[in-house]
Amino acid sequence: MEGGPGGDAFGAIPFLIGSGVNRDRDLIVVAQRGTLHSQPSLACPEMDRFNATAVGLPYDAPSTGQGLVRAAKKCRDRLTAEGNDLSAYNTTENAADFAALRKALGIKKWNVYGYSYGTDLGLTYLRRHPQGIRSLAIDSVVPPQIVSLPWAWDSAQEGINAIFAACAAQPACKSRYPALSRTLTQQVRRLEAKPLTLTAAPPGGGTPVKVVLDGGTLVNLLVTDGQLVPAADVPAALYELAAGHPERLARAQAAGATPAVGEFAHGLTHSVACAEWVPGFSKRDVLKAGRRAFPGWPDSVLAHAPQLPFEHDLCRVWNVPDRTAVQRVATRSKVPALIITGTFDAKTGASWGPFTGRTLPRSTAVVIPGITHWVVPQNPCAASVLLSFLARPTAPDIGCVPGVKPKPFTIVP
Repeated sequence: MEGGPGGDAFGAIPFLIGSGVNRDRDLIVVAQRGTLHSQPSLACPEMDRFNATAVGLPYDAPSTGQGLVRAAKKCRDRLTAEGNDLSAYNTTENAADFAALRKALGIKKWNVYGYSYGTDLGLTYLRRHPQGIRSLAIDSVVPPQIVSLPWAWDSAQEGINAIFAACAAQPACKSRYPALSRTLTQQVRRLEAKPLTLTAAPPGGGTPVKVVLDGGTLVNLLVTDGQLVPAADVPAALYELAAGHPERLARAQAAGATPAVGEFAHGLTHSVACAEWVPGFSKRDVLKAGRRAFPGWPDSVLAHAPQLPFEHDLCRVWNVPDRTAVQRVATRSKVPALIITGTFDAKTGASWGPFTGRTLPRSTAVVIPGITHWVVPQNPCAASVLLSFLARPTAPDIGCVPGVKPKPFTIVP
């Protein structure tokens, strides 16, 4: 079960095969309703094109939010004019698709594996359609009863603080990069007060583009899945920035200028988020959660949940029904479950794995040190735990976990 919501599940196949999950069993990968290889696709090229230009705009400026909402409205208007009922794209219906597929394929029992939003989906599937599920493995956990915009600040705090703590535990990193938390606060405040405008080439090469680094941009670069700014580089990037060398972060920001237009299903993202994650919490609630997580940061940064800026405004034009009553429910099940999280994950904080396990009495929760979002492809120990779980769901071999240590951090002169 792919993440996002809206990601291309087929694009994950090389990572799944690399982790060995199909070494001695069949692997079934499903394009969720609304995603790239399903019909219809809820791709939003309008939003992709706006996001490409947004790398050169202040992250949390009202004008940027207005541009984002306009792009979303254009997409919504087109999708609905094509006859799509956006209210049908939600986690309940998504889970029902998987249940129907198992029956259609004539499979008596199967194992379910999901990561990120796929864990929200997997837990919903287990709650609503437990028949035929031999085991559930969830990686980088989004608990359906908890996920919301304020929740994103809790996860950001946990993941970022874990990176800083790991640096402090490595003598070379501690010596070179002391007081990382204070440095981050200083840089968020400085950039928010006076954004930097630079020209940078995307990480993969190509024509340099204009990028803007402000406080919100900095935070969101740290809350990605580690591909733009690897966790091992975070302390170096912050100290380079403080010393007047923002090039590493500027290159990371420039990556957004070349999106794969039409591949990501933003329509599924916002149909789920606006129905299940946003209702019940106000803009004020998001700000309060941000202030609690990062006191001293500017309100203009904290007013926007990481990765989902201006979502309240966007949801007003996306206009799908509130589904929280049926979706914000804890999954309680005796089906064997494996729960994997990574300490450096600033999208879905590591502690939410054991939290979710409280209502899954036959679950095994493992926390892998030094790993960001989507743990299994990044860590051989996590992959081996998953394979042993698939073989023996009630007794996975977790013996490798205590030996996992974060990799050494990047030390620059």
